[in-house]
Amino acid sequence: MDFGFCAQDDDFRAEARAWLAAHADGEQDRRTWERTLGAGGWIGIGWAEEGYGNRTATLTQQVAWAEEYARSGAPARSGHIGENLLAPTLIAHGTEGQKARFLPPVAAGEELWCQGYSEPGAGSDLAGVRTRAERTADGDYRVTGQKIWTSLAHEADWCFVLARSDPESARHRGLTFLLVPMDQPGRIEVRPIRQLTGTSEFNEVFFDGALARAEHVVGAVGDGWRVAMGLLGFERGVSTLAQQIGFAEELGRVVRTAAETGADADPVVRERIVQLWAELRAMRWNALRTLGGSGGPGAPSVAKLLWAGWHQRLGELAVEVRGAAAGVGPADWSPVAPYELDEAQHLFLFSRADTIYGGSDQIQRTIIAERVLGLPRERKGVV
Repeated sequence: MDFGFCAQDDDFRAEARAWLAAHADGEQDRRTWERTLGAGGWIGIGWAEEGYGNRTATLTQQVAWAEEYARSGAPARSGHIGENLLAPTLIAHGTEGQKARFLPPVAAGEELWCQGYSEPGAGSDLAGVRTRAERTADGDYRVTGQKIWTSLAHEADWCFVLARSDPESARHRGLTFLLVPMDQPGRIEVRPIRQLTGTSEFNEVFFDGALARAEHVVGAVGDGWRVAMGLLGFERGVSTLAQQIGFAEELGRVVRTAAETGADADPVVRERIVQLWAELRAMRWNALRTLGGSGGPGAPSVAKLLWAGWHQRLGELAVEVRGAAAGVGPADWSPVAPYELDEAQHLFLFSRADTIYGGSDQIQRTIIAERVLGLPRERKGVV
């Protein structure tokens, strides 16, 4: 597929840029901003053929919107999990009733979602989940267990949860994909996790018999692994190109800082900057190739390996070019209260997690080795 932009895409891009310039004023809270996006028709673009989105948009136009959003400096999205993960999963695996119930509120920015995958004993090894989904006499499910590193759970209205519905099962079998409402006092507890950066977008979530309706099982009971893996493929689609626009902005700030501090006089620093720039361009073309249908079965894992290590190296360079000033903490630092870091410090600290979350580097390499290269499967449980 030739992934080229046409004149209609340029018009669409101009419309998106103008709308963002008029509405992204930074004064709205994140939930209000989601509703503003929904009212403007900018959530779920491309779903129109399914009958649940706001407007028709081709794949290239979706890329244009994602890129313009990243360039605009608009607020960080709190609805992207529902839009980019849950919605494509329901379109692919959900019933007509599930699509009709859940897609319109996502498109309107009215309902926010979080993802209940990782657990304390099943982070990178997702097949080891122990959260239970027990059938009730009414045919519904009671969910009991703990999830961790759950992004934006403190803001979410719903959570899609991977749970073990067959207590006799092991690994990938006997798992079910459930949609669970978060407003269940006494049955769901959310505890924010304070990070090195001073922020708390990740959370622990404790389920104590939380109710999930039978009609909110996505796919077949016991077939949750297939649905969950399909969702992870969506996680690295069009949004990766928007991510790369953000990376380019960060790289630009590092270059400007290097010029201000005189660090760019070092030929090694200049070489590292050029290397990072070239790798970022390669990642963009790789992402476009993947969206065009030429990426192959291991493309999501390859992309994750590329950007995670790249972003960490950028964070390291960001603090190096600042010199000693990068080691000075905020004046209002507190071990218990939130605090503010400068951009370079935040980039350096947050990027340490890049090679872990969303599937660790080790897991991505195993996927490529076993599922793409056909190498012998790794022996489990052997030290």
